[in-house]
Amino acid sequence: MTTRAEADALDPITVEVVRHKLDGIAEEMEQTLLRSSFSPIVKEGLDASASLFTIGGETLAQACAIPIHLATLIPCVEAILREYPAASMRPGDIYIMNEPYLGGTHLPDIALVMPIFHAGEPIALSATMTHHQDVGGMTPGSVPTNATEIFQEGLRIPPLKLRDAGAMNTTLVRMLRLNVRIPDTVMGDLDAQIAACQMGGRRLAELAAIHGTPALRAIFATLLDRSERMTREALRAMPEGTYRHVDHLDNDGIEYGRPIRIEVAVTVRDGAFHCDFTGTSPQLKGPFNCVRSGSQAAAYFAVRALTDPTIPTNAGCFRPVSLHLPEGTLVNPREPAPVGSRTATIKRITGCILGAFRDALPDRVPADAAGELLTLAFGGSHRGRRFVVGELIAGGSGASAARDGVDVIETDATNCMNLPVEALEMEAPIRIHRTELRRGSGGDGAFRGGLGLRREYEILDGEVSFTHRGERHAFPASGARGGAAGAKAVSVIRRAGGGEEEIDSKLVTTLHRGDRVLVETAGGGGHGDPAARPASARAEDAANGKV
Repeated sequence: MTTRAEADALDPITVEVVRHKLDGIAEEMEQTLLRSSFSPIVKEGLDASASLFTIGGETLAQACAIPIHLATLIPCVEAILREYPAASMRPGDIYIMNEPYLGGTHLPDIALVMPIFHAGEPIALSATMTHHQDVGGMTPGSVPTNATEIFQEGLRIPPLKLRDAGAMNTTLVRMLRLNVRIPDTVMGDLDAQIAACQMGGRRLAELAAIHGTPALRAIFATLLDRSERMTREALRAMPEGTYRHVDHLDNDGIEYGRPIRIEVAVTVRDGAFHCDFTGTSPQLKGPFNCVRSGSQAAAYFAVRALTDPTIPTNAGCFRPVSLHLPEGTLVNPREPAPVGSRTATIKRITGCILGAFRDALPDRVPADAAGELLTLAFGGSHRGRRFVVGELIAGGSGASAARDGVDVIETDATNCMNLPVEALEMEAPIRIHRTELRRGSGGDGAFRGGLGLRREYEILDGEVSFTHRGERHAFPASGARGGAAGAKAVSVIRRAGGGEEEIDSKLVTTLHRGDRVLVETAGGGGHGDPAARPASARAEDAANGKV
């Protein structure tokens, strides 16, 4: 931390200008990443993130991207610095990793980290994380819901040098290409990550040339300390106490009919925020386990959601946060438990932490969101070309004490988009017959929950491997203060030869020509007594086809 004298010596206007410049650099990195990538899940789905770090591994600035990525980059950077200390780094080095049990999140999320130099000295790090459309494993798309160990989920990459003083590690590149189904796409997305890291490096080096390294480091420390003070002040303004919440995942993709318990007790006291997950289910056979980095990401997001949104987001915001994650449980599994579907778990953990404050902060915490990021993966061959394409589909958000929930929107630490119809149809022999709001899916209340989505796919050619990773098929999003629960999710396969199969939230199967998949995502919970909803609002819902 900076001393009071050092902080007082800094010009506050310069500090603020540098803060905004850092945010701008992170955003420019993000745009470079999105515009340079090859895969639709990044170009259209926006499943990638960028961030800047101090040379000691603390977050300096984040792009407006995916909270899960931005928070899990923190332990990724820490793992790389343990293996490659800053003093050993050279200009042109770039480091790569995805290993969940060393700080990563799940195998498709590959992190790249690059040191930034000024006057021959490392001064900061640029970092990116992209969800790669395929990293090998037992199913195309590398998100098998029936995996029982991490070895089935794809290629594990410990902290390694992808580039050494500007020279690519061709041995590693050859190994990566050989172990993925769509090597040109994967390498194209990695190249986009490199370009984004380089962009961040150039911009931050320009900033160091203006202000000098000592002044810039003092500004970095001041910014982090200031965000810490502001976050602790915001936490002290909350009512002190221990708040509890319980929710469930449908199943783990292996043992159907066995609900999975997530229990949290959150203690707010003297500017600190502690989450205790005692009572959460033991680690699972299936891939819905969440390593420490994911549980940490959920808590970091929750703190930012509950405190002042004008506080600049950096490592200072996270210093007041601590977690108790019982080993061998869903939120801190032992290796080699599978973890590929951890997004669903992180979203539910986040919802539990926020839900714990629903009574203590009724004007700030809404009813439950759908908490569902429906992930679909299609893979196969068409006209001599292998394809893998993924979909990310949201449900409705929960209503608040002041307004209706939002229809079909990412909540709870995710921030992606579904693919436009044209983008998906260009990549695979699939026709989308409908994309529409799911009428009546929002929970009733004085304020209505947000609606889910209906989308229908038809296979046009060949055999297609299909993965369906859903949630809220068994446990709906709860309403608040008398509001009704949102509708549960429903997905079915209509076979070309006749017959209909309902999907119990998780499935890996094969589709054939003429088969159709119809998915309906969950709605958000309602808020307040439905009898209090104005007649004008009900008439507007009816006119807009929402009920």
